[in-house]
Amino acid sequence: MNFAVIKTGGKQYLVKAGDKILIEKVNRPVGEEFDFEEVLMVGDGSTGSPQAGSAENTQIGKPLVEDARVRAKIIEQGRAAKKIVFKFTHKTRYKKKKGHRQPFTKVEILRIVL
Repeated sequence: MNFAVIKTGGKQYLVKAGDKILIEKVNRPVGEEFDFEEVLMVGDGSTGSPQAGSAENTQIGKPLVEDARVRAKIIEQGRAAKKIVFKFTHKTRYKKKKGHRQPFTKVEILRIVL
């Protein structure tokens, strides 16, 4: 299969083998391989349109594709750039400034297994 749609961290990602993506933090050490079990769709790259070919090899899960997994390897654990949260109310002398750095995990998609 050429692509898959996986669900992790409350988000959905369209992935292919060899892709490097940033996902919500996963508590595993760098270099470890693991599987994404929640696979929503797998396909061979065709869309079903007459120009692109048929979509015969596309499987859509209800809600998940049975026995499908996406193998990934953790490349990096990190934190995103700082976002400033600033609250201000005029005439009342109210100011509040906070910063936030969202943790992330960078993974490389190794293969899609059916």
